[in-house]
Amino acid sequence: MNIANPSMSICHKETKKGPMAKPMGNKIARLLRLVEERASSMEEKKKQKEALVPYLPKDCISNILVRLPLDSVQRSRFVCKPWHTIINSPVFVDAHLHRSETVLIFLSSIKRERLYAFPSASIVPEKPNTISVEAKFLQTECVPVFGLPIMDPTLKSYIQYLEINGGRSKIVEYNASCLGNIRATCNGLILLDNKLKKGGLIVMNPVTRKLIALPLGTLYPPHKESYGFALSNVTGEYKVAHLFRDELGFLSCEILILGTRLWREVNGPSFGLFGWFGYMPVSAIGALHWVPHIDHSDYIVSMDVDKEKFHTVPLPKSSRTHDRIVETGGFISFVAHGEANQIDIWILKGLGESWTKQHSITMGCVLDMVPLLSLRIKGDMIFKRDEDRSFYAYDFQLQVMRKIEMEKDFVPLSTSLLPHVNSLVSWCRESRQDVCD
Repeated sequence: MNIANPSMSICHKETKKGPMAKPMGNKIARLLRLVEERASSMEEKKKQKEALVPYLPKDCISNILVRLPLDSVQRSRFVCKPWHTIINSPVFVDAHLHRSETVLIFLSSIKRERLYAFPSASIVPEKPNTISVEAKFLQTECVPVFGLPIMDPTLKSYIQYLEINGGRSKIVEYNASCLGNIRATCNGLILLDNKLKKGGLIVMNPVTRKLIALPLGTLYPPHKESYGFALSNVTGEYKVAHLFRDELGFLSCEILILGTRLWREVNGPSFGLFGWFGYMPVSAIGALHWVPHIDHSDYIVSMDVDKEKFHTVPLPKSSRTHDRIVETGGFISFVAHGEANQIDIWILKGLGESWTKQHSITMGCVLDMVPLLSLRIKGDMIFKRDEDRSFYAYDFQLQVMRKIEMEKDFVPLSTSLLPHVNSLVSWCRESRQDVCD
């Protein structure tokens, strides 16, 4: 190294680095150019895609999805994240609920279905893709596998529903089985016996298959108690009302709000009002309504859901064995048999108001025709004849009673058929919808 001339030394070093730095710079330049070209290509593809599929506002997509059949809506939630967000939103769930038609939910014994489908078979497995309510409950309770109880499948029942459309009926599967009975229904939710916990209850949406176990309340035999299930119009909370009668005939009532999961006692109906608990209560006009006697009942017993107070509402005429109260368009209908060929329909639009006679159905012998429900969209009233277990639909606009064509010969008993709506609702309030779902 020439110490006398340090600049010569520095220049000599730079000339050595020059040839190595140049290839490195070329590589970086080529890499940057490649990144720019790829970004430009992706941008071009994005523009082409946007030209083929124009942007749709969320409201427009929601309006399309809400019109799809239920099974299509269920599949659509897995298409993409925006669709999943739309379908799970409280606004969409509420809109879908109001567009859903009423069906009749019921339980069909697995043992009995085997007898019909496979009369000569001794052992037939359950239907494929069927979930067990009890097994799902145990999963939510985090019970270890070795602690699972053995459940006899022949004691189970399939949860099914009867859909009535265009003069025809169709039995549809939920692909779910259970050991307990359906105690009540409300807005797509069902109240089931929890056979794994004596006296326990399970709230379940059979469409979404989500469920929650309720804490134990007062234990009474089924024939001495009745459950009502309703939505509070003020708080937006779901309430379960439990009526039970002690050995002396006194009635008590306890209420559970699903959000609090705590039973609390309220003042029950007066002594002597109820003769039996055979008829399921009907939810309408902000109250739960019971017909307290099997025959010759002159009143119904109503409980205001928000105020939690019981009232007696006089009927326009004494009820007979085949008379019923039915929710119709948000109001209460009293369907009463008159002469051998006449059925009168009375409407109550609010507690404290008077009944008004809206319709009279005149046809052949109608004495054994039991009203089951009123279709919330089409408006027809569905009857079932006890004599041959056939179904009929009365069209109020055309004033015509038509026999419904049945898909299967097997039809459940009238007492096991409950009005139901297939929906996506949850028992949680809107403010906690995302947490609960």
